[in-house]
Amino acid sequence: MAIVSGGTTLIDNGALDAGVSTGSLTLLSTQTASSSASLSFTSGIDSTYDSYVFKYIECNPATNATNFEFNLSTDGGSTYAVTKTSTHFWSYHKEDDSTTSLDYWSGGDLAQGTGDQYLSYQTANDADAHVSGTLQIFNPSSTTFVKHYIARSLSYWDQNAPFDQYVAGYGNTTSAIDAVQFSFSSGNFDGIIKMYGVV
Repeated sequence: MAIVSGGTTLIDNGALDAGVSTGSLTLLSTQTASSSASLSFTSGIDSTYDSYVFKYIECNPATNATNFEFNLSTDGGSTYAVTKTSTHFWSYHKEDDSTTSLDYWSGGDLAQGTGDQYLSYQTANDADAHVSGTLQIFNPSSTTFVKHYIARSLSYWDQNAPFDQYVAGYGNTTSAIDAVQFSFSSGNFDGIIKMYGVV
């Protein structure tokens, strides 16, 4: 048994105490890309949940060395151009052990930009290459606060290296976010993206 300050039981016999909120994921939508230019989630993003999690699974681009990205909408998906500010850093390790890196990538961030937010850099289009990861958007229906997001992606770089990438930022709008679109910076792609609501 572990005790936290104030005498609250946090863990008892390996399980969380019943009084500790663990949250839960509710699957709301699954979309499959098959030579698709983009996948857009234009319904189900509302005040029902505190945050929304998108899991992108084995997204493989048709074009080599292209970036996986997303954008936000406040008009049901008519336009995807919410102003965003973000940060992006990565680590990678080439297969031949010639290069490793842990860097901040200024090319992947946005400074009050309306363009797409990169989630991964130059994913290869090999049959066994893809990008997978998670994007979480917090309280998108708020009409008081900006909309924070955080993402982590693992991709196979076209330079023969696994790429571990982290992105965080915010959509600088007090309008409700009601649609999210995913695409690659060039060409079509295959893959699966799932949207979950988080209690």
